[in-house]
Amino acid sequence: MNEKPIDYEAVFQSLPGMVALLTPELVYADANEDFQRLSGRARADLVGRYIFDVFPENPNDPAATGMRDVRASMLRVVATGERDTMALQRYDVEDASLPGHWEERYWSPINAPVFGPDGQVAFVAHRVEEVTELIRLRGGTSGDSRVRVLEAELYTRARELQELNERLRQSHAREREVALALQEAMLPARQQVGNHRAAVRYRPAMGALNVCGDWYDLIDLVGGNRIGVSVGDVVGHGLEAAGVMGQLRSALSATSRVADGPAQALDVLGRYAHVVDGAESATAVTTFIDFDARTITYSSAGHPPPVLVHTDGRVEFLDLATDPPLDARPDPKPRPQAVTTYSDGATLALYTDGLIERRREDIDTGLTRLADALVRHRTSAPEALADSVLLELLPPGGATDDTALVIVRL
Repeated sequence: MNEKPIDYEAVFQSLPGMVALLTPELVYADANEDFQRLSGRARADLVGRYIFDVFPENPNDPAATGMRDVRASMLRVVATGERDTMALQRYDVEDASLPGHWEERYWSPINAPVFGPDGQVAFVAHRVEEVTELIRLRGGTSGDSRVRVLEAELYTRARELQELNERLRQSHAREREVALALQEAMLPARQQVGNHRAAVRYRPAMGALNVCGDWYDLIDLVGGNRIGVSVGDVVGHGLEAAGVMGQLRSALSATSRVADGPAQALDVLGRYAHVVDGAESATAVTTFIDFDARTITYSSAGHPPPVLVHTDGRVEFLDLATDPPLDARPDPKPRPQAVTTYSDGATLALYTDGLIERRREDIDTGLTRLADALVRHRTSAPEALADSVLLELLPPGGATDDTALVIVRL
């Protein structure tokens, strides 16, 4: 039985209630029939125009804050990709047929993100329910004063809620600034790998602070034309996980510079992780790349395998030296390592499980999806390749788990 295609334009127009779509610049892209009818503005009066040119604030009310509040809400949606439910708003509307005549109106707005194919906010869905009649409701002469009191109480509580939400957002913003500073301090600078072509990407899970427990590291190794490339994953999100992440990354960075190989570096890191609170079940994989010998020596502590894409499109998962997570053994044993070769122009990808794992899906499916994307885009420069992989593998609404990705052109 063939399913009848859905006309989403017709669905949008017939949605009950006032709904409009705005660009991230807050310009009307469309408005449904109820929005046009109840606002007294035809579609031609809306589309292509800045929202506050169509609905300016009442110049006769010096205490009006509706425009500021609505604008702040919409810009938050664009910046965070999260829905924003506003408190009750008074926003007077100028009568389209009587310029200069303003009507006192009350609204209950909700602003929500509409994501594009690239995972970024393409539109803001602006849904408003007019509650003016509710606010103006009168219960007759005897009940008039009581209803006025309830009306005032409702509006006052709505304004208090708005102010409380604003204070919470400011607190969250301060915490996010701390997280960003921590992230910058803990993750390495790109100049540490000299002239080698590499790209890195770092995406926290949706709803987390802009910092997480995943990490990467790229360092110059002593002796020869060699670099070390590592990624790791600490369980959890936020500042606590980031603190553990910073300890493990720094320890591995220092150890790799003096270790005989990646296995020895992970041996030492495992012993250290065993005494670090919060490092339980942490994983890591590290590779030592020798550009003169064209070899990759690698070792993994419970981490998904790096992917080596050869110039002919052949895919090699570096999974011959895999061991349990860093703190899995009270008395750690020497970890295994393996060596593989490559030719100039090959691509190496290291990543964390947020890139490949999905609920109710076998991990091999995610690995296959990653390999396919790397093969199809293998001729792209590392920066473009990293962007393509994230675009194809991460959900449109953003990552549900922390994600780190390192691409190295060999």
